[in-house]
Amino acid sequence: MSNINQYDYDHLRNLTIGTVDYVSPNEIKVMLDMSAPQNTALNTGTPSLFPRINGFVLIPNEVGALVGLISWIGVEHSQYPKRKGYKDFDLIDLPFPLRKMSITPMGTLKQEGKIEDKTYKLERGVYSFPSIGDTVILPTDIQLKSIVENKEKNSVVKIGIAPIAGNAEVKINPDKLFGRHVAILGNTGSGKSCSVAGVIRWSLEEASKSLPEGQKLNNRFIILDPNGEYTNAFNDLNSDIKKFKVELTEAEKANFKELKIPAWLWNSYEWSSFSNASGRTQRPLLKQALRELKSNSIDKTSVVIGRAKRYLLTSMFSIQTDLNNGPSAYSGKPGKNEFGNKLQSFIEGINFYSHQLEEPYKSALSTASASLEAIRVGKFGGVYNDNPWYHDFLVGEVEQILNTYSDLLKTYFPETIVNSNEDNPIPFDVEEVPNYIDSLAEKEGKLQFVDFLTMRIRTMFADSRMNTIIKKDDEVTLENWLSNTVNGISIIDLSLVPSDITHLIVTVISRVVFESLQRYRKSNNKLLPTVIVMEEAHNFIKRYNDSGDEISASQLCTESFEKIAREGRKFGLSLTLSSQRPSELSPTVLSQCNTFLLHRIVNDRDQELVKRLVPDNIGGLLQELPILPTRKAILLGWASPLPILVEMNELKPEHRPKSDDPDFWDVWTRKSEREVNWKDLADDWQSLNNEEGNE
Repeated sequence: MSNINQYDYDHLRNLTIGTVDYVSPNEIKVMLDMSAPQNTALNTGTPSLFPRINGFVLIPNEVGALVGLISWIGVEHSQYPKRKGYKDFDLIDLPFPLRKMSITPMGTLKQEGKIEDKTYKLERGVYSFPSIGDTVILPTDIQLKSIVENKEKNSVVKIGIAPIAGNAEVKINPDKLFGRHVAILGNTGSGKSCSVAGVIRWSLEEASKSLPEGQKLNNRFIILDPNGEYTNAFNDLNSDIKKFKVELTEAEKANFKELKIPAWLWNSYEWSSFSNASGRTQRPLLKQALRELKSNSIDKTSVVIGRAKRYLLTSMFSIQTDLNNGPSAYSGKPGKNEFGNKLQSFIEGINFYSHQLEEPYKSALSTASASLEAIRVGKFGGVYNDNPWYHDFLVGEVEQILNTYSDLLKTYFPETIVNSNEDNPIPFDVEEVPNYIDSLAEKEGKLQFVDFLTMRIRTMFADSRMNTIIKKDDEVTLENWLSNTVNGISIIDLSLVPSDITHLIVTVISRVVFESLQRYRKSNNKLLPTVIVMEEAHNFIKRYNDSGDEISASQLCTESFEKIAREGRKFGLSLTLSSQRPSELSPTVLSQCNTFLLHRIVNDRDQELVKRLVPDNIGGLLQELPILPTRKAILLGWASPLPILVEMNELKPEHRPKSDDPDFWDVWTRKSEREVNWKDLADDWQSLNNEEGNE
C-alpha cells in the first residue's frame, strides 16, 4: 500500500491541541484540550507561541489538511470534559471554564511524497470542511514554512519575513505581483512609500542575478511622483534611469531631463479640459481647428505656405462678414471708416508673404495685391485729422475683392483633404490654435461665442510656468518621447508642475503610454510589460460624479486610469497604486486591483472599504490594521497564496523615498542647522534670477 498523501498518525497525536466544536463556511470553532499548550508549544520541533491571534493551525482530512487562521481565543463556561477511558462516577456537571478558539478556513496544505521524505504544498481554497469532533493539530516548523513560503515558479523576490511563522521568508512572483494591478495602502508614516520603492528595487535586483554579463535590464517602470520623493531611490540599479523635472537649475541639468508634455500630444478631450470649452459651440470649433492644424502639419508644403494660406482665409472670412452685414459695414465715414484701413492692412499682409515665398506663389500674391490695391486707391479720399478716409465701397467692389481671394486660394492654396483626426499626436504650432479658432468662428458668424475660449487659451500659453512643459519643441518627437518615457525607470517629478495642469499632465502620460502599448501588441502580437506607479493616487484617481457636459481635468484623469484598470492587463500595462485614503479612490480602479499590501490604516471609513474589497476571507487579520507598526504589512490577493502578515525588508537610508518626518527637536535645539536665505528663495520663486541671467 502506498504511503503517498498519508499522515504519520503517531506523530499527529503529539501535535493535537483540540477538537472541532462548530463548523460554518467561514468560521470553525475549536474546543482546546486541557493539555493543549497555554503560552509556548514545544511539540512542533521548535518552540513556538501558542495560542496567538493570526497564528495557523491544521485540521487533517482526506486530501491533506485544512489550514486555519486563528481569529479569536477565549474562555467559555461549559460542561466538565469527560476524560476518555475513565468513568466519572457520581460527578455533577457544573459550568467549567474551557479554552476555545475560532479559526477562519484559508486553504489546503497537501502532503507530497512518503512519510519519511514528505514535502508540503499549499493550495488556495478549501476542498473538504471538517466535521464535529475532528482533530485540530499544530503545524510543524516545516509545515508552517510551507504555508507561508511561495513555491510558485519565479517566486524568488524576498520582500520580508513572517514573524507569525518562525520568521519564514516571504517571497513573491513578479509576474503575479505586477502582472495584475497592485494597491499599496496605509497612513502617512506607515512605511508605504518604502514598500513601493522596495518591491520595485528587490524585484529588479533579483532579476539582475539572471541577466547575461554586461547587459542592462529590459524593464519599464513609469513613476508618477507628485512630491518628488523617489528621485534617488533607484540610482544604483542596473537599469536605464531617467529623471524628469520642470524648472531645472544648471546644476540639475546633469542629472535631470526637462519634463515635456507638448500640447500637440493631447487629444481633443484634454484640449477641451485645458480650455474649459463648452459643448455646444466652442468644442466643435476647437476640434475642427485641431483637425485642420494637424492635417496642415502633415501636408508636405512649407510652414510659411501654411501660414500664408491661413492668413488669406482669415482675411477672406472677415470681408465676407462685412458683406453679409450690409452697406453700413463698408460705407464711407471720413476719419472713422475701418473697411478701407482693413483692406490696406490685408494688402500689406499679402505683400509680406509674397516676399517670403518662392515662385509661383510670389507672382500670384503680387498680382492679387495689385488688384486689391487698385480698388483701395480708387476709393481713397485723403487724410482728415491725420486719419485716412475713404468714399463708400460699392457692393460690386466688395464682391470683386472676395473673388480675388477665392481665385487665389483655389488655384494656389487648395483645400487639402483632412487625413488626420483631432486626437492623433501630430506636432503642430500650438500657439496658432486661438487664431485659427477665431478665423473659423468669424467664417460661421460665431465670433462672439469664442471670445472667452480663445482668451483662456492665450492666457494659459502666456503663463511662463507652463511654457516649458506644453509648448512645441522641435527636439521632441513622438518617437523620442516614447523611447525616453517607456524605457527603463522613468521618474517623473510633478512637484513643481503648475496645479492648473497637473491632472492634465498625468492624464496625457498615462493615456499615451497605454495607447502605445496597444499599438505594440497590434503590430508585434506580443505584450510589452510596463508598470505605471501612481503615488498619492487619491489625488489623481478620485471618485467623481459625471457632470454631463463639463469635462474636468480631474475626471479625465480618473477615466484614463479606470480604462487602464479595466483593459491594461490585456496589453501588458499594470498599475501600482499608493494611497493613504482608499475611501477617496475610484471604486472602479480599486475593484480591479488583485493584490493588496496593507499598512497601518486608522480611519474607520478606509478600514471598512478595505474589508469589502479584499479578495480573500481573512477573518480577524484586518482587525490589526489600526495597530500595525511601521514596516509591518498584510500581503493578500493574487501574489500571495495566503494572506500573511509581513515584516518588510529594510531599505538602506540612501534608497528610501524622501518622506521622513520633520526633525523638529533637532532643528529647535540646533543639532541640525537650518539656515535660510529668503532673498535667494524669493528671487528664484519670482524668476528674478532667470531674468538677470538672460540680460
